Amino acid sequence: MVSANFEERYRANARCVEVATTGDEDLGPLKLLPGTWKNTDALRGRGWNMIALPFASGEGPLDYRLLMNQYNEELKFTLVDKGVPNRGVDRDQNPSTNTDQLVVTLDYEQMIKQIAAGDKPESNLEGGPDLAIHHEPGLFLNMTNFKTNDIDIARLATVPHGDAALAIGQSQIIDGPPVIPAADGLPLNGPTSDINHPYLSPYKHFADNPFKGEITDPNFPGFNPVNPNGLLQFLPQNVSRTTVLHLDTTLELAGIRNIPFINRQANAAEMQSTFWIMEMQDDGNGGPELMMAYSQFILLDFFESPQGGLIRWPHVSINVMEKVSEPDSTKAQMPSV
Repeated sequence: MVSANFEERYRANARCVEVATTGDEDLGPLKLLPGTWKNTDALRGRGWNMIALPFASGEGPLDYRLLMNQYNEELKFTLVDKGVPNRGVDRDQNPSTNTDQLVVTLDYEQMIKQIAAGDKPESNLEGGPDLAIHHEPGLFLNMTNFKTNDIDIARLATVPHGDAALAIGQSQIIDGPPVIPAADGLPLNGPTSDINHPYLSPYKHFADNPFKGEITDPNFPGFNPVNPNGLLQFLPQNVSRTTVLHLDTTLELAGIRNIPFINRQANAAEMQSTFWIMEMQDDGNGGPELMMAYSQFILLDFFESPQGGLIRWPHVSINVMEKVSEPDSTKAQMPSV
């Protein structure tokens, strides 16, 4: 929901860009996002990534390698652009009436650094600690009115590899902690679904020896391709309320566009991501007030399948962070546009 007089305030083209603040009702379901989220010392290395990559291994039938990463992340939401007008007219009315949609956008920047990595077959390409492995600027959108099929949020993401994604979806607020669904990280439409088949030996390796990165605790279960969401099922339970943001590039006219090389070699075809923003109960020990978990699946299409079409390889990222600061209030306010 947006504040009651939102349309009145911005209908007269009073669009403005300003430093975002937590709790701003104009942001609707995005109102808890402004500020910096990161893997603090208490949550070090809670980011995990799995991706299959084309690779001439020279090992039998294998033409790919499976790469695992443990990482730390910093995710910043800084500026809000309010009252962005999408102009429209309802010509079924007599006389015609204006049907302008007003959008509130929140910018973000995601930076990820690797802690540890491993791959099968071994390539010596995985890199070492503190390697920057991802940078993504983008926008989250709150559609305040004239929604299509109850779609009220969107995410615009750009990646330096040469990908641009538009994902849209719905927000939801639930009482208590999130319920994390199980997820399957094995290839789709492949030559086999049997993890014991030689072609899936990299997945078999990490299923039998889940990737633990730098974690030495013998009780830690590790990151497992059979259920890559498994580590999110250990989230804290002292949560009073959760905001769920589910976004999908396959809805309506959303989608992903890639540069030609990516289209030819490993086409990023679909993305689904879910963010769980958790309002924590006071534990009496000075714990975080806000935590965020996410799970993101990107389907990469490469190599012909005996079934016809291309094999779809899930690229999976999960993380758990806490909010550590608000946006810099000394940042100069942008002029109205």
